[in-house]
Amino acid sequence: GHLRHQPGPKDPALRKARICYDHLAGDFGVRMLDSLVASGSIDAIGDGLAVTVKGESDLQCIGIDVGSLKSSRRPLCRSCLDWSERRAHLAGSLGKALLSNFMEKGWARRIPESRSVVFSPEGERQFLKLFPLEG
Repeated sequence: GHLRHQPGPKDPALRKARICYDHLAGDFGVRMLDSLVASGSIDAIGDGLAVTVKGESDLQCIGIDVGSLKSSRRPLCRSCLDWSERRAHLAGSLGKALLSNFMEKGWARRIPESRSVVFSPEGERQFLKLFPLEG
């Protein structure tokens, strides 16, 4: 059933935030990447993404050790095209670390047997504050 072309998930919860492999996708995933690029934490170079020096210190503040992520064999950050938004969100070890961080903080949890990621009201407030969008 997944091969039909459809403009993304009908389920609003899935559209808002969901897991894509091991990172955050959906509206929240797109917003997070847009915000990191807008704030200068991530440079978007062609199709590639690179964490800036500012980004390393900003991410350190929320408990993400970019240095240790860099030593893994996996790409630190890459963009992953979202099938619902046709917009990129953040994949790679940084994308995974951010999602793990939100779950450890209790901001978000996975729904079993689903790709949906649900943010608590407080988690959502913190997430939107952490990743503001320049209007």
